[in-house]
Amino acid sequence: MSKTVFIGDREYFPNIPQIIYEGPESDNPLSFKAYESQRVIAGKTMEQHLRFAVCYWHTFCADGSDPFGPGTRVHPWDTGDSDMARARNKLDAAFEFFTKLNVPHYCFHDRDLAPEGSSVAESEANLASLVSLAKERQDATGMKLLWGTANVFSHPRYMNGAATNPDFSVVAYAGAQVKAALDATVALGGENYVFWGGREGYACLLNTNTGKELDHLAIFLTMARDYGRSIGFSGTYLIEPKPMEPMYHQYDVDAQTVIGFLRHYGLDGDFKLNIEANHATLAGHSSAHDLQMAVDAGLLGSIDANRGNAQNGWDTDQFPMDMYDCVENLLVVLAAGGLGYGGLNFDAKVRRESTDLEDLFLGHIGGMDAYARALVIADRIISDGKLAAFKASRYASFSQPHGQQFEAGELSLEALRDIAAGNPEPARVSGKQEWVESLLNDYMFS
Repeated sequence: MSKTVFIGDREYFPNIPQIIYEGPESDNPLSFKAYESQRVIAGKTMEQHLRFAVCYWHTFCADGSDPFGPGTRVHPWDTGDSDMARARNKLDAAFEFFTKLNVPHYCFHDRDLAPEGSSVAESEANLASLVSLAKERQDATGMKLLWGTANVFSHPRYMNGAATNPDFSVVAYAGAQVKAALDATVALGGENYVFWGGREGYACLLNTNTGKELDHLAIFLTMARDYGRSIGFSGTYLIEPKPMEPMYHQYDVDAQTVIGFLRHYGLDGDFKLNIEANHATLAGHSSAHDLQMAVDAGLLGSIDANRGNAQNGWDTDQFPMDMYDCVENLLVVLAAGGLGYGGLNFDAKVRRESTDLEDLFLGHIGGMDAYARALVIADRIISDGKLAAFKASRYASFSQPHGQQFEAGELSLEALRDIAAGNPEPARVSGKQEWVESLLNDYMFS
């Protein structure tokens, strides 16, 4: 469904029309070839299944700089006589982008939206001012906030972490910042709130009390949960796993680590996981693996849709163009019943060498089309039933009496011994990995 295009006092993308579906035969790069927002797949529209979101930080803040050189992009919205003036320009550019791209949602960190002030009170006032403007833009265009979060990792005060910092005064600053970000999320009708513990970890075990830091993290998250509920936040709190970078040993390494943490501290009733593809691969997993672990625990909340570079051991945040990854991710999501109030947030950035404003659109269009194609393919695989039937056949023995007793917890170890002693050597049953991988190819290219 087309958004009302927002144009403020200045048009920042004057040569970009609203992006519409033109179909696979179109040779217009500024059009969707596969993402047809109102096309119904498995009882829901593509827009309802995928719930795309644009991230504020990479799209409007990143300038292409890296550890080896300064930025390569000059943003036309980075003009004005003050930080707040530039923030207002950036907000107008963002809503023009969102509505021309025709996405339903966006996401932000507090410091993406508004600059930090010289005091806690000034920072809060800056954010409140920009939130008021963002609310006006949302009301005018129909845009929605998928989730908000606080950047409690960039400022030098957070060099040793935020909630896990050994200095209580830093923990207090983090608390003030998260409070304001929760206020902002509620004011903008955000459906989720994310915690990314970028520096919640340690560099050296010799000077770190890990038990105390983990307890402090749980206390902090509990306080944030309770405050959010007290101001009317009824959405989901999300934890985003990441194994490294910037902190070497992070406490939120992967999906299973976060699941264990949440259950240990009794937080799994309010918190779920925001799985980022590139973070999963940095942990040595596939993104589908971390998604499946979250689904198995009943804790999948949302997805940061991107990909990494297999030849590079850091977080490259590329747009998700790998069709195999997209299909396998959506096989997990569709089989689990969908993302609910989560979505696919493009936590991705154009390359340092991509310097045209048009490239911001091209990256998102490519990612949206990739996931739209993947949705169709994943639905076809599930509807056909061959893959699911084969997977179920591998566990057929648990439908037999002894297997059922085992799953019901009705057998002892001694009983297992007696069953084994009374049976011949088990047959070797092939997992047929090569066949299922070939089967996936059949769906991909048919």
